[in-house]
Amino acid sequence: MSERLLLVEDDASLAAMLAEYLGGFGFAVTAVRDAAGALASLRRGGFAAVVLDVMLPDGDGFDVCRRVRAGSDVPIVMLTARGDEADRIVGLELGADDYLAKPFSPRELVARLRAVLRRRTAPRATPLLRFGRLEIDRDARSVTVGGEPRALTGHQFDLLVALAESAGRVLSREALMERVRGDSLEAFDRSIDVHVSRIRAAIEDDPKRPRRLLTVRGAGYVFARRQDEADPA
Repeated sequence: MSERLLLVEDDASLAAMLAEYLGGFGFAVTAVRDAAGALASLRRGGFAAVVLDVMLPDGDGFDVCRRVRAGSDVPIVMLTARGDEADRIVGLELGADDYLAKPFSPRELVARLRAVLRRRTAPRATPLLRFGRLEIDRDARSVTVGGEPRALTGHQFDLLVALAESAGRVLSREALMERVRGDSLEAFDRSIDVHVSRIRAAIEDDPKRPRRLLTVRGAGYVFARRQDEADPA
């Protein structure tokens, strides 16, 4: 059965080429050209993922991403015209799962889509990860602190799991990129830092004085084995 994909791209020729190419890989593509069309389509639901251009004629993809994330965790891959670091960071902060800078290879877009979908649908039969009041359910893809749910994007959840499964071990940014994306890509340090900041905002009692997810200067990050039991630093 085809995966339904929403493509939000105002360049008609690029959208037509991508729709045809993605169709050859089993995606059933619905293409819209603006933010209004994207939001209307998403309200109807049923999409497995969204490919979202930043530059749209009636707004920008960042605003669409923000509004979608207010009520949905559908995977979002953003397309940035310039590939600026600032665009990528803003997209990640707003909840995008991945990004591609134009011009890009359609084959790479397929690989990125498959990766985000695999992270959402891969079957698991795994025990809960518990660290004091923090509980991570890998099957349900949920996080709670003291029984209260905490919201994370799919990419942030996978990053948290990678860290928690290696609790007590320092993981470099490069190692984290490989674990979360499943293949060796250029380590985009600020992207990891943005995700870590958002994770801390969700799971730490005081994000400015973290006790769960710690920075090891010059080396990377470590997830603490003991958390609530430890005295504040």
